[in-house]
Amino acid sequence: MKLHFEPNLDYQWQAIEAVCDLFRGQEICRTEFTVTRELSPKQITMTFAQNDLGVGNRLSLLDDELLKNLNDIQLRNGLAQSVSLDSGDFTVEMETGTGKTYVYLKTIFELNRRYGFTKFVIIVPSVAIKEGVYKSLQIMEEHFRSLYANVPFEYFLYDSSKLGQVRNFASSPNIQVMVVTVGAINKKDVNNLYKDSEKVGGEKPIDLIKATRPILIVDEPQSVDGGLEGRGKEALGAMAPLGTLRYSATHVDKHSMVYRLDAIDAYDRKLVKQIEVASASIEGAHNRPYVRLVSVSNKRGAITAKVLLDMQTATGVQRKEVTVQDKDDLEQVTGRVIYKDCRIGEIRVEKGSEFMELRTPGGESFLKLGEGYGDVDSLAIQREMIRRTIKEHLDKEKRLRPQGIKVLSLFFIDAVEKYRQYDADGNAVKGVYAKIFEEEYKRFAVHPDYVTLFKEVDLSAGVQDVHNGYFSIDKKGGWTDTDENNQGNRDNAERAYNLIMKDKEKLLSFETPLKFIFSHSALREGWDNPNIFQICALREMGTERERRQTIGRGLRLCVNQQGDRLRGFEINTLTVVANEGYEKFAKELQTEIEKETGIRFGIVEEHQFAGLTIKAADGTVTPLGVDKSKELQEHLHAAGYVDSKGKVQDTLKAALKDNTFSLPAEFASILPQVKEVLRKLSGRLEIRNADERRQVKTRQAVLHSPDFKALWDRIKQKTTYRVYFDNEALIEQCIKALQEIPVAKTRLEWRKADIAIGKAGVEATQTMASAPVILDEQDIELPDLLTDLQDKTQMTRRSIVRILKESSRLNDFKRNPQEFIERAAEAINRTKRMALVDGIRYQRLGDEEYYAQELFEKEELTGYLKNMLLDVQKSVYEHVIYGSDTEHTFAEQLEGNEAIKVYAKLPGWFEVSTPLGPYHPDWAVLVQKDSGERLYFVVETKASLFTEDLRDKESKKIECGKAHFKALEAGVKDHPAQYEVATKLDDLLSKV
Repeated sequence: MKLHFEPNLDYQWQAIEAVCDLFRGQEICRTEFTVTRELSPKQITMTFAQNDLGVGNRLSLLDDELLKNLNDIQLRNGLAQSVSLDSGDFTVEMETGTGKTYVYLKTIFELNRRYGFTKFVIIVPSVAIKEGVYKSLQIMEEHFRSLYANVPFEYFLYDSSKLGQVRNFASSPNIQVMVVTVGAINKKDVNNLYKDSEKVGGEKPIDLIKATRPILIVDEPQSVDGGLEGRGKEALGAMAPLGTLRYSATHVDKHSMVYRLDAIDAYDRKLVKQIEVASASIEGAHNRPYVRLVSVSNKRGAITAKVLLDMQTATGVQRKEVTVQDKDDLEQVTGRVIYKDCRIGEIRVEKGSEFMELRTPGGESFLKLGEGYGDVDSLAIQREMIRRTIKEHLDKEKRLRPQGIKVLSLFFIDAVEKYRQYDADGNAVKGVYAKIFEEEYKRFAVHPDYVTLFKEVDLSAGVQDVHNGYFSIDKKGGWTDTDENNQGNRDNAERAYNLIMKDKEKLLSFETPLKFIFSHSALREGWDNPNIFQICALREMGTERERRQTIGRGLRLCVNQQGDRLRGFEINTLTVVANEGYEKFAKELQTEIEKETGIRFGIVEEHQFAGLTIKAADGTVTPLGVDKSKELQEHLHAAGYVDSKGKVQDTLKAALKDNTFSLPAEFASILPQVKEVLRKLSGRLEIRNADERRQVKTRQAVLHSPDFKALWDRIKQKTTYRVYFDNEALIEQCIKALQEIPVAKTRLEWRKADIAIGKAGVEATQTMASAPVILDEQDIELPDLLTDLQDKTQMTRRSIVRILKESSRLNDFKRNPQEFIERAAEAINRTKRMALVDGIRYQRLGDEEYYAQELFEKEELTGYLKNMLLDVQKSVYEHVIYGSDTEHTFAEQLEGNEAIKVYAKLPGWFEVSTPLGPYHPDWAVLVQKDSGERLYFVVETKASLFTEDLRDKESKKIECGKAHFKALEAGVKDHPAQYEVATKLDDLLSKV
């Protein structure tokens, strides 16, 4: 396959123009110097040698001219203005997958064409990126020669054993491109670059590079600047560059930015793949003392750790983030006996070596960031993740293969030996991940949905060809986990990348069976295959950059068998298979983007509108400018659309939604442009925020009328209650309730969500959920069932034993002990509450215990317009807040019926105490019959009058309500209030 490149993409041209325009006004010129030829032994003896002419770059512009060019570019691209030139560094920010390497390579040719610059050094942080850049130069060579009239150019990888290449770099009049890792140049005491060498005429190679005044192109400068020992910047300065161009998606230092295409822009313009997350969540897995280390902290000498624990709450066991410190007893922290004798030990906060000691009855465990203890079998989860990745892959293959697109999947694993091991004789042996993959792949091969994909595949042998692992290779040919922290490890990485890069284009061809790639640390920055459609993270996403790094390997738009790039989210969707909820993934991804890029989601910056264009009467177009942009931002603040920090307020969202947003007259011509910018920054408006929230006032004429006073006096009194129940009947009911509880095994549930990256933030929208997958937990330590149930239900052990035995559900306790305890306790307690209601007796309290009528004025009532019946006349409030269609209809009927004199939708502070919690009746109504007789009601409105249609708890509360108001009748001489349940007003009037 031969990849095709598009030379005229507008966003790439804008990045190239931004750099080239820095040197606007520069003459085509060069500097010349003497280069001593390589000395032969004979020449050394004769002490003479011929010299060559060196050719270098030359800058004729003054700093003031460069600064003016820079400010013009920044204004054009809507960027903050630089007030001075602190250095010769200039920043280009381009999101991963948008062609950053192509852009800076093409910039080299444009700078040569316009200004005659010929010497360029590309500095990269790792072997991966070095090999990636070199591969790009190879596959783009023909493309650039055709674009630039076959201009002569040479490129090479810096090799300390081939310093003659440096001499050629200095003396050649043609375009010269040297690619080097920062690790090869940032140690003066060991790098040959800084030593005298006979291969360059007895000079130091660095001096030759200096003399050429090269333009440096730094790929991923956030990793280069620090280098391996913090000497990266020093090494760059030693080359005496004419200028330094810094390219990355995640800059730390933004020196004089000239162009920005960030994650938001790339996603908005569909320059990268749509991202979706298939997240695996574990349900019903609380049978072990679970602990996961999230973070460590040292604030003002207080060393703490944030951990995930299974906490006992009022609604059951929930996994929550908790702050702990040394010597904390986790049984007390969680309120669960399963954590007995589990304590926190040493917490280390030193950067790079963080851990927390967990002391358990079996010994000690030292948890690193992201690591856990007491979780369900991790291999069972990883099997499901591998299975899900294969399924996602095959689903896409069925759809995309007919379009000539080969689908690839990438697995990031936590340890090489889990994929590939070696026996005593050095022979490769499949690790557990490789075995699981082959087992699951074979299962899908015979599945009816995918059998057509395997018609001509020999599964006995073919399955081994579809997957492979790429890891660093040691000198013996074995695979190893490495970081590039020394020369030996860099050499190991080099051997791996030689293999990977040579296969990069072959991987895209149908002729190559390989589709699934397993990697440890090897495939990070530098290896980006456009046809990666699935990425499965079989390791924890713990680090600050993990999500960005992970999705970055699959963001590029895909290509077909002809090498043509294809566009559109309908084809380009990257599925990330992760073992965390999609909500957390989206939240953490937004945090990473904010930290790495400096993007402030939902913030209107002072320079936000500087690049917007104004068209004059004569047709000329000029940018708005920074000063006017500041004025516009100040107007938004004064109007209450943004706060003092520029953060978008709900008032702006509502104005944009209702199309009521306006600007002062001087900005009227750019109103459409401003609204478009603000819409992207504002994000979606929540429905409740779209409605005006209002305080509801009382209607004084009704509140202080004799009619309402008479109604209120009949219902205002408070009561207390006692309960009587049959213990034998209660136990029988508990046995029956226990027989009906569902107890499932631990299960894994898949949910899929689209991830949308906008100027307002990162949003996750669930698109589907699948049936749960049962996980078989082994070796679960069974808790003390009787003690746990006794603590949770306050019933005697004798009663609990009888309930358990006669319910015949003890086998389910072994299936999932914790879920059984939770469900059984819930069922018993619910049965107890229901039994209490059946025997409840209410008694009116003394005359001084009542709800005062003045509370209607003292207690504030607020609601949203969408849930209000406005401007009612008979109600104690000016508007009626309703919670359902039934209540809305009932309120309209109350207003429209002459028999209704006054009524109140009872507020939240009016409640009746019950064993099931407070009960809030709906309405108080005064009805006047034709005869003039007045009747008083408390009404509960429900969509159905049938008790079986109501939830048990709801129907029991209604019974309590009836008993409460029945108890109030004794204290009322004339027409006590009656309690009724109704769906419409006719139901009530039929009782009159």
